[in-house]
Formats: sequence, structure tokens, C-alpha cells
Amino acid sequence: MEPDATATNAATPDACPMHRLDPLGGSPHAQNARWLAQGPTLRVVMPGDVPGAMVLGHAALKEFLASPDVSKNPANFAEYQQGRVPDGWPLSGFTLPRSMLTSDAAEHRRLRAVIGNTFTRGRIKALRPAVEALVERLLEEMAQTASDSPDGVVDLRSHFAVPLPLEVICELLGIPAAERARLHEIATLMVDTDVEPARVIAASQEMIAILAAIVAERTRQPRQDLLSEMIARTEDPEQLSVEELTATLRSLFIAGHETTMGLVMNAVRALCTHREELEAVRQGKASWPAVIEETLRWDDPVSYFPMRYPMKDMDIAGHCIEAGTAVLAGYSAAGRDPAAYGPDADRFDVRREERVELLAFGYGPHYCPGAPLARMEAEIALARLFERFPELDVAVSEAELEFSHTFVGNVVVALPVRLGADRG
Repeated sequence: MEPDATATNAATPDACPMHRLDPLGGSPHAQNARWLAQGPTLRVVMPGDVPGAMVLGHAALKEFLASPDVSKNPANFAEYQQGRVPDGWPLSGFTLPRSMLTSDAAEHRRLRAVIGNTFTRGRIKALRPAVEALVERLLEEMAQTASDSPDGVVDLRSHFAVPLPLEVICELLGIPAAERARLHEIATLMVDTDVEPARVIAASQEMIAILAAIVAERTRQPRQDLLSEMIARTEDPEQLSVEELTATLRSLFIAGHETTMGLVMNAVRALCTHREELEAVRQGKASWPAVIEETLRWDDPVSYFPMRYPMKDMDIAGHCIEAGTAVLAGYSAAGRDPAAYGPDADRFDVRREERVELLAFGYGPHYCPGAPLARMEAEIALARLFERFPELDVAVSEAELEFSHTFVGNVVVALPVRLGADRG
């Protein structure tokens, strides 16, 4: 992402340069380092020529996320309220549907209560055997695919990193198996920031139609799943409206598998290019949870997450962000901020001893409720993957990997790997 600076940097908004975000995305780290050298905040131009800002520094981002003067409600998004956000805007799915992701205070607490005890420690622990069984099945299928391949190469994304979290979240929510693949295709399109407005509108309408049909079927025949629990709440509109149910279901589906998919792939890439760190885990000098935390810090699967809006002019680390500005949370930049992690912040080190609070899953009232599930899935997946295939390695160079067209996510389109010896 090459910056398009229009002025010199200063604390006042009019004096700060504007940086046009590249909708093609790609690995964010080199650009983050250049931006962080200029300061912890940044003025940006998003697709559709929508102006905004980004908070990059760890301390600044933590302060911003926790501030009671920051809203998630698009009612506080000045450009949108003034009619200057185009139809089919690629980021509309993150910002406009009414759900717990786009609400504040009492409304946020009400909508978040909808998921109840879905992601409690006890519920996650109870899911562990099912996740372990799913991992074993996927590993077996992947081994068979690799053995049938002329060069022994298999795509880790399509055969492991996608189906694992996709199946887990769909089973939790109650999404039928027949709809899962298409919903995943639509979700991938909806996080794309380089897509034509007409396709954004069509994808959003199709996802709503599919989810509405699932809700209608489950209303007729309730089951023991989260969707049936949410439908029961719609009997009292003060608890949950049908519109809010659909938006919440969409948010949970997308967030519930896209991030975990990226976490698994980014961890595999990191370990394959840092074999000494993988060896440290095998020798008991570091744990798999430590690998996950270091991956979240060093190569966060989320680059710049939309969207928050100051409700008044705010001074963040000496930089002014005006009320109503659409602000991206620069999670990938915060994870490698030298001010927080020291001069070796750009080094992957699973034995890193001094850790400041990780922001990869957010901070404050909007902290990701599914974080424990993502960590559990990734821990089981990585431990068993490298136990069964200790020689596993990426089959292409880092330079040959293609990144998804999004500056929201930090994830590759495919991850071809050679499994090596199979220890079963």
C-alpha cells in the first residue's frame, strides 16, 4: 500500500497527509512500519473516496478502543449520515447492519446477550472433543488428497484451515450443511475491498436471503442450537428483532470462521519459515498457546478492522481525530509496534517473555466473544498437524503467495504445502 500524501504531518487534521488505502490489500507489515515511523495515527482515503483515519500504535489503539467517546453506531458516521458513502461500498457489511458489532452501551449489551453462554469457558471445553475429532478427520482426508496428487502438494487453506472453523461455527449456530460452502463464498466476497459495488449489493442480498430461509425453516422446526435460541428471543421484540437476528447471524458466521482460518494459515507460514521456533515447541521450550499468541501479535489475520466513530473531536497521542470520522483499528500495526514490543518487534519469537496486552481480538466492551473458541481450535489444529506431519513445509516461497484482495484481512488465497512423512 503506497501512501498518497497531500500535506506534511502535524497534529491538526488539516495538516496531516492523506494516505489512499490500496483495496488489493496484501501483507501490511512493511507499510505499517513506514506509517508507524510517522506517528500512531493516520488519515486515510478508503474505497469510494470515503475519508477516514487509522489508529496504528499499540498504546494509542488501546486508548481509542476503550474510550467511552467512541461509537460503533453508524448514526455517528458523518460521511454516511451526510449521504457521501456510495451504494455498494465494500465496507458497508461491516458498518451498516444493525447488530452487536454496530451498537453501543445498553443496546450493545442487549444484543451481545443474545449469544448468551455460547462462548463461555465451560462451553468451549465441552466442544473440545468434537473439534479434536474434526481435526483428525480433516488430517486424514488431507493426507489422502496429498497422496493422490502427482507432486504431493495440497492446499492447506481449502482442505484444513477453512473447513475446520467453518464446520465448528456452523454446528454452533445451526447452519445446514447444504448452505455452508455458498455462505463461505459470499463471506469471502464481502470482506473483499476490491470488488464492484453491484457485486457487493448482490452478495449482501443473497446472504440475507439464504439466512432468512434458514431462520424460517428453524422457526418451523426448532433444534438444540444457537439459532433456535435466538429465534425464541424474537417473540419479544424488545429482546431481539428479526432484522437484528439476521444481522447477528451474519456477523457471527463471518467472524466465527474467517479469522480462525487466517490464524491457522499464518501460524503455519510462520513456523515453516522459522523452523527453530517450531523446534523450540517440540522440545518443550514453548507451548502451542504461545505460538498462537505470537502469531496473533506478529502476523495478525486482521490488518485494519472497520469501523469506529469519535463522538467528539479526540486527541490521540497528540493527533486530532475529528468527530464523526470513520476510524479503522490497525491491529497488525499495533502488534509490531516497537514502542510496545521493543526493537525486535518484527521478529517471530514464540519464547518472547515480555508481552504487553494483546489487542488482536480487540479491547474494551467490543472484545471478540469468540476469542476462546478461536484459540482452542487453532491450538488443537496446529499441535496435531505438526505432530502427524513433522516435515510439513510450504511448497512455494513467500514471494509466490497471493494475498486475498482486502485490507481488512491479512490472509493468503491458498497455502500449498508438502506434508512429508505421515506419522499417523
